Amino acid sequence: MGIRQKAVSRAFRVLKGSGIGRMMAPLTQGCGAVFMMHHVRPARTGDFQPNAHLEITPEFLRLAVERIRANGYEIISLDEAVDLLKSGYGHHRYAVLTFDDGYRDNLEVAYPILKELQAPFTVFVTTGLVERTTELWWLALEEIIAENEEVVFTQAGEQNGISCSTTAEKNTCFERIVDYLTLEVGELDQRKIVRALSEKYGVDLAALADAQMMNWDEVRELASDPLVTIGAHTHSHYALARLDSSSARADVTKGMKLLEKELGRRQKHFAYPYGKSHAVSLRDADILRDIGFSSSVTTLPGVLQSVNARDPMMLPRVSLNGRFQDPAIVDQYLTGAPFALYRAARWAASGFGVRSGFSRFFPSTR
Repeated sequence: MGIRQKAVSRAFRVLKGSGIGRMMAPLTQGCGAVFMMHHVRPARTGDFQPNAHLEITPEFLRLAVERIRANGYEIISLDEAVDLLKSGYGHHRYAVLTFDDGYRDNLEVAYPILKELQAPFTVFVTTGLVERTTELWWLALEEIIAENEEVVFTQAGEQNGISCSTTAEKNTCFERIVDYLTLEVGELDQRKIVRALSEKYGVDLAALADAQMMNWDEVRELASDPLVTIGAHTHSHYALARLDSSSARADVTKGMKLLEKELGRRQKHFAYPYGKSHAVSLRDADILRDIGFSSSVTTLPGVLQSVNARDPMMLPRVSLNGRFQDPAIVDQYLTGAPFALYRAARWAASGFGVRSGFSRFFPSTR
């Protein structure tokens, strides 16, 4: 367990042991929560798992549903939740389960569990991944680093050999390249770099998508069950705020139209790719509103509050993080206290560096 993971686990133990979370709940827990997940599959072995935060086990999914309900929350569809949020109606609290990207294990592993438990859920589908025309770049990068003791990476026009012989070095290499791809180069250049690295190190991007992502028949199988809502998640899985306005609109529209064509109906709900603040903007919310979506969810951490009814195009979510698969943490999330404390720390930090460190309590999606 790394230093960050230990710190987060310790913080949640303090919240639970001190009772602070429960004491704060009447002021912080809001009216509901939208939970965010990606993969649901058996735990993998191996020390190098930089994307482990995107994976929860089937056992934890079942426990999470049980804990949500034990806390008095009704699990409802996203349609119902948005209607309740807008109307301000309801004396009971509610939760929504969502999955991003469209992984095959959502159908093969998560769906049977949630069907048995009669828990509605939403899958936000990236159409380019279903069609194998866009890149699971974060998984490709993990595979490249895992299989090599050095990665030669071009940065600012210079080639650098990054050592990857130990787990610590592999993690450092992954973080360094991810930061470069998501902060220093544009989205289109990011994909060019990933394609070049994949070709150089023998990673078949289409085969990777074939192994991980649903195809259209599988998406339609899920969509045929009234328990399941299919939402939009762009076509190419770009960080919309890092595109110009016309390109962002085009990528959202392409994904929306493909979903409508393949499923026979227009989708009402949208999820922004990525969880960093630089990946989504109010401009993007305006684009989605203009296109006609009823809601859109971010990966910004938080529970639903009445204030969110003013703008259902920027709804917060609660990440069920694969590094913290503890039912007691679900209890603390539902109090809303961790998010209130996060916002307070962010405000107090005022840009002196605590903000970025504290945000590790709520690791984002790639």
